[in-house]
Amino acid sequence: MKIENKSLLQEHHKTVLLQQLYAPYLKCIMCPLGGLERKNVVFGEGNVDSLLFFIGEAPGKHEDATGMPFQGRSGSFLEKAFEETGINRNDVFITNIVKCRPPRNRKPSPLEMKTCKNLLLLHQIEIIKPKVLCTLGQAALEGLLNRKVKISEQRGIILPYFDKKIIPTYHPAYVIRNQNLLETFIKDINLAIKTANTP
Repeated sequence: MKIENKSLLQEHHKTVLLQQLYAPYLKCIMCPLGGLERKNVVFGEGNVDSLLFFIGEAPGKHEDATGMPFQGRSGSFLEKAFEETGINRNDVFITNIVKCRPPRNRKPSPLEMKTCKNLLLLHQIEIIKPKVLCTLGQAALEGLLNRKVKISEQRGIILPYFDKKIIPTYHPAYVIRNQNLLETFIKDINLAIKTANTP
């Protein structure tokens, strides 16, 4: 299944806007994560014209080292899930609710998530203009909605979010530890793709 995207001219314009957005935050210290163990601010990557936008929790060790989201084991697992659903990683945009690695890979605090969402994530969404936001894990959904949730109760449900739709699912790292959820995870990604492609 393919993700329908837009024109090359729009893509170039959005790339420039994203570069302008990121420039002031290359050494960001606007939340506590900026003064801790971070090496790189991991803004996100992928197709800036995609109608499908994936949001994870936070960069880990590999992401912090490379400056790219979803590397290492979770990244490989996510790419295999994409292959299973017939899309390529380059077809979509991938980022996290926070752009800096929390110490010892702890869950980002509500303040950290709110700060980064307001400074960067919401502007990324505004520039890229996806139809569907697929949140990967509980923290991503909580950060986006600014409230506590149980991912097991929310996953696979289409949630309204202003003029967009959220489709929550599990984090790849959680599915790796709970292989019985793999079929559900693939089902959720297929739902996100179908929803993004629905007029």
